[in-house]
Amino acid sequence: MKILSVSDIVVPELSDQMDAEQFQGVDLVLSCGDLPPEYLTSIRENLDAPLFYVRGNHDIRYKTAPPVGCVNLHQRRVLFKGFRIMGLEGSRWYNGGPIQYRDYQMQQMIWRMMPGLWFRGGVDIVITHAPPRHVHDMEDRCHRGFKSFLKLISRFKPRYFIHGHIHAHFTDPAQRVTLLGDTRVINTFAFHLMEVSHE
Repeated sequence: MKILSVSDIVVPELSDQMDAEQFQGVDLVLSCGDLPPEYLTSIRENLDAPLFYVRGNHDIRYKTAPPVGCVNLHQRRVLFKGFRIMGLEGSRWYNGGPIQYRDYQMQQMIWRMMPGLWFRGGVDIVITHAPPRHVHDMEDRCHRGFKSFLKLISRFKPRYFIHGHIHAHFTDPAQRVTLLGDTRVINTFAFHLMEVSHE
């Protein structure tokens, strides 16, 4: 399955200068936040692929104008082509915004999802806005990752943990990826294409 993940900045390759050949065959789009809802609507329509998203700390407009035809995955778990996918929105608390959470609040959200994760066989792909603590994150209050994500990864061992929020530029796709046990933690800043298969 071919997955396109996006976050944080609008790029010409997915808007006014879209190269249809580059994104041919995309089966699923995953958005990790901080993108205009109109951008996600356009991507979904242009690629004619389902789009699941979580909100970033700046996605306040989504409450009244969500991306059209896209699915909010926050605190939800879905099955898509045999892959179990879940999402968690927001960043660490830093100035009291509505899509910011303290670590204990994020842990409570994960706890509420635990029964479904245990009884339905876990999760293959996790999408979040913020990264796990000490994996791709930074030390300012806004860009610290969540410790609770480390516990989630340790307990359920998802194959992929895809996040945004941390702005970085990459010359090679491998630079986006950090292996945490058996989990590939991926910073999808801007966009990232990947192929996944059932192993």
